[in-house]
Amino acid sequence: MKKILIANRGEIAIRIIRACQELGLETVAIHSIVDKNSLHTKLADESVCIGQNPSLQSYLNIPKVMSAAEITGADAIHPGYGFLSESSEFAKVCQEYGLVFIGPSPRQIEILGNKVEARKLAISANIPLLPGLTEPIVDLKQAKISAEEIGYPVIIKASAGGGGRGMKIVNTPGELNKQLLIAQSEAKSCFGLSDCYLEKYLSNPRHIEIQIIADHHNNVLHLGERECSIQRRHQKIIEESPSITLDQNLKNIVANYAVSLARQAEYRSLGTVEFLFQDNRFYFMEMNTRVQVEHPVTESVTGIDLIKEQIQIAKGLPLSFKQEDVTFTGHSIECRINAEDPFSFAPCPGKVKEYHQPGGPGIRVDSMLYSGYTVPPHYDSMIAKLISYGKTRKESIQRMLRALKEMKISGIKNNSEFHKRILNDSNFQNNNLSTKFIENFLSKENIS
Repeated sequence: MKKILIANRGEIAIRIIRACQELGLETVAIHSIVDKNSLHTKLADESVCIGQNPSLQSYLNIPKVMSAAEITGADAIHPGYGFLSESSEFAKVCQEYGLVFIGPSPRQIEILGNKVEARKLAISANIPLLPGLTEPIVDLKQAKISAEEIGYPVIIKASAGGGGRGMKIVNTPGELNKQLLIAQSEAKSCFGLSDCYLEKYLSNPRHIEIQIIADHHNNVLHLGERECSIQRRHQKIIEESPSITLDQNLKNIVANYAVSLARQAEYRSLGTVEFLFQDNRFYFMEMNTRVQVEHPVTESVTGIDLIKEQIQIAKGLPLSFKQEDVTFTGHSIECRINAEDPFSFAPCPGKVKEYHQPGGPGIRVDSMLYSGYTVPPHYDSMIAKLISYGKTRKESIQRMLRALKEMKISGIKNNSEFHKRILNDSNFQNNNLSTKFIENFLSKENIS
């Protein structure tokens, strides 16, 4: 493996380029027309325009991505996250063309990427699940019967879903038909598959996930947990590691669940196993077969470069460490900085007039921004990830607040002020968190 094509854009493409440079590997950036001047194209050794601005004509277009790999002589492809990262078809095409896909096998992506199939795998690994279906919904009649058996409220989820799309909460039988149709329509539009399933909806859980890493030499390890309960419309906004809610016994339990699932799937590469946690019990949700947006907080508390390890795994090399070598030190928080109105949350693309990146002790910034860069309207609104690290959670919060105050982005609106309001909130500071946090926080703000 000498040259890696990064089938992505923005900050994750830059993150991968930096890891490749440290490993002595050449890099190829791909870009749409509007991304011609994006920072990842400037940092890579080569860049190739692969099409028009809509994702389906560029970053999601497999023939164009493969053509870019062929003309540049790339021998491996890193998909990052989003776009084609969890496409079993894309992984399969890479294999057929003799390219290394830096991720798990097509079969593993296919099984774990389908939430219904992943639930079956969790059952076989004796991992607890919320009550729900292990097959897609057939029709409204079956959905009604199943919902009554499970007990309201229930949640409809897209079998091939993610990022909060194709998810609808149903509180009463009268809402079921409408919400099912909406969920199926969203699932079809976003993932090309309308299949949905039902499971019990928890009223006030935490979202806890475990980072796992596995090589081709039967080593399957965990790298601790992340607290991801601060979400808006099922999309994460703030993540941290470790979770100070869990004692060591609970940490061991959930980590063992994650490792068991990865072993059951014969998994290879980076992956994240996600759980809901309520009343001291964990319930398996899904497994993501790629690097996560929030991977930097795990890197901060473990000192392990996850992207470099992922690339080395794809080369066939064993992990550079054993489970007993993994230590956890301090506390790290990540805030997702989006180009959006901090009150209405409407996307706000446009030209960045000035950009000042914060620094100082314990601060890391993963971003594609620079002064004069134009944020396009065609893609996800996340423009930066701000990561803080401290000896304690309190110090990490204080450093994050300092960094948010120091960061300056003019020309476009962004949600840094919203993050400040959350981090200054007493419930956040006292670790009173759940997936309902943002909903309750906004309600409280409106009242005041």
